[in-house]
Amino acid sequence: MHATLTLLRREPRARRFFAAHGQSALGNGAGYVALVVLAHEAWASPWAISLVLLADFLPAMLFGPLFGAAADRWSRRTLAIVSDLMRAAAFVGVALVGGIWAIVALALLAGAGAGISTPAVLAALPSLVEEKRLPAATSLYGALTDAGRAIGPAVAALGLLLMSAEWVAAFNGITFLVSAVVLATVRFGERPQRDEAEEPAGLLQEAREGISATARMGGIRVLIGVSSGLLLFAAMLNVTELLVAEDLGSGDSGYSVLVAFAGLGFIVGSLAGAGGAPVAELKRRYLSGIGVMALGIALFGIAPVYLVALVGLTLTGVGNGLLLTHERLIFQKVVPDRLLGRAFALADTAGCWAFAIAFAGAGALVEVLGIQAVLLGAAAATGAIWIVATFALRSTWAAGPVEVRYAESSRAGSELPASTARSASV
Repeated sequence: MHATLTLLRREPRARRFFAAHGQSALGNGAGYVALVVLAHEAWASPWAISLVLLADFLPAMLFGPLFGAAADRWSRRTLAIVSDLMRAAAFVGVALVGGIWAIVALALLAGAGAGISTPAVLAALPSLVEEKRLPAATSLYGALTDAGRAIGPAVAALGLLLMSAEWVAAFNGITFLVSAVVLATVRFGERPQRDEAEEPAGLLQEAREGISATARMGGIRVLIGVSSGLLLFAAMLNVTELLVAEDLGSGDSGYSVLVAFAGLGFIVGSLAGAGGAPVAELKRRYLSGIGVMALGIALFGIAPVYLVALVGLTLTGVGNGLLLTHERLIFQKVVPDRLLGRAFALADTAGCWAFAIAFAGAGALVEVLGIQAVLLGAAAATGAIWIVATFALRSTWAAGPVEVRYAESSRAGSELPASTARSASV
């Protein structure tokens, strides 16, 4: 917490950035509740909810590498502003239009804005603050994002008591507009520097090159595979939380508390990365996050009483926050700046596919196997992933010199020779 407070005291640009991000994250958490309500009002079918939720993932699933290439080609701040304007237009539009297909189309626009924002902002954070405060900035970004997801629905519930869902959606659109205006006043996220002799390529070619270059970085390749695999099993909790709450006799209110504590755990785990560390220590903390997640999912799966389920889901949130924040910090340290947007976009794309597959299959698995078997299977799979990740990363980033070369190149915005880039990742 001290590192986070120091960041906000010493970095005026960061204060403006995080004020903008915090209010838009809160509005986004409320806005998606309104979006679901409006979609269901337009078409009283479970498919309406499925369509708008899928729309949040689909653009990144299909076009994530292109979004990353854009973040490595153009000004990242400009892309962040454009993504905010897209989401502002989408949610104000949702408040004004009627009909399920218009709502789905606007939800896709919002999803595209989110897909552009993730790689652009994460790749731009190193230019926002001094290097020693980058861990605090990255952890605070994750904490505010999840705080919005946790608190936003409560704001939406209050808003829906006082006004219509259309007004709640419009409020979210206004928060993104405010964010765009504020970001336009903050200097950060300049276009990554390139070798003057480098031939300009098309966006599609740069996306392919980004996938190829990221795949050659052994450690980064492992992180993307491990994290997406974890999301595949952790997403099972989203389907089973309400069912577990009902089985334990706590009902809808108990479910709401479970979700809130999972979000609180995520915030705690995210802020734990604020102090920063060498890459070898970041790797250790990343792996510890997987272990905490496995323990939390197991406790949630075997919970004989509500309190145990609450502890289990909170631990799962802590582990998730730990691994996500430390994964991002590792990316920022070891991936060259010219590739950073594409690396983050590839991780986001893989995660979105994992979520989509989990949401599509979890209901059927629960029907066939039962809630406890699905959760214990997810816990066992998470434990197995921890073993695989520990083994795969055992000799990666074990010492300091390589990570320093990457960090220095990244901050300078210069390119690494291909031979150096390959050897630094193994």
